[in-house]
Amino acid sequence: MIEYTPNIEAADGSAEAFVYTPGDGPHPGLLFYTDIFGIRPEAQEVAKRYAEAGYTVMMPNLFYRHGKLPLFDFEFKFGEERTMKLLGALFGSLTGAMMEKDAPLYVEALLNRNDVLGEKIAVVGYCFTGAMALRTAAVVPDKVAAAASFHGGRLVSDDEDSPHTRIPQVKAELYFGHAVEDQTATPEQIAKLEDTLKAWGGQFQSEMYEGALHGWTMPGRDVFNEKQAERHYEKMLDLLKRKIG
Repeated sequence: MIEYTPNIEAADGSAEAFVYTPGDGPHPGLLFYTDIFGIRPEAQEVAKRYAEAGYTVMMPNLFYRHGKLPLFDFEFKFGEERTMKLLGALFGSLTGAMMEKDAPLYVEALLNRNDVLGEKIAVVGYCFTGAMALRTAAVVPDKVAAAASFHGGRLVSDDEDSPHTRIPQVKAELYFGHAVEDQTATPEQIAKLEDTLKAWGGQFQSEMYEGALHGWTMPGRDVFNEKQAERHYEKMLDLLKRKIG
């Protein structure tokens, strides 16, 4: 596997990025959006799993407006003042409107690489950025073949620009893997998401991962669920194989 560390010209500045590729010719492209904790070894481990399966994976620093990597220079602990203050700043540095400004530039940066095959890519988002994966499929509909969200939060809200309102613009196949007991994706919100998906009429799957709490896919988290994490890889790799090869 080959690792590159390009800088991507995003809407409001330069975003650091990591790219992983098998290295034996061009491969289909996957845009990987990290959770709120950003690029770190655990997220890179997940990205490398996709690269090992035959994809060129690009992981941009989505929070470049806040600052350069590493985003955390201390051990984060939920409830601890310093951690919660930084999380608030990170959330504030990537609004829905900012996501939609950056997304086309990330897609272009991936498609323009010599080690990427095809005219369409796939995108996956975790936690906070499940919504960004959906928004990406909506704002660049002709260049995104598949978009997936795992333990995605805030996919449905009362805001005028709630992520679920973008679904009618999407042409890609969509996948949503939900966590149980997730305050950012309640049963009522999931039901509203699924009603919108059914009215849209495109290809989609929305399912619950039993026993898997929010954040279950990421190694090193106290909520990591190895069995369901492996299932998430299986689901994602099936989607990638069918939609981008």
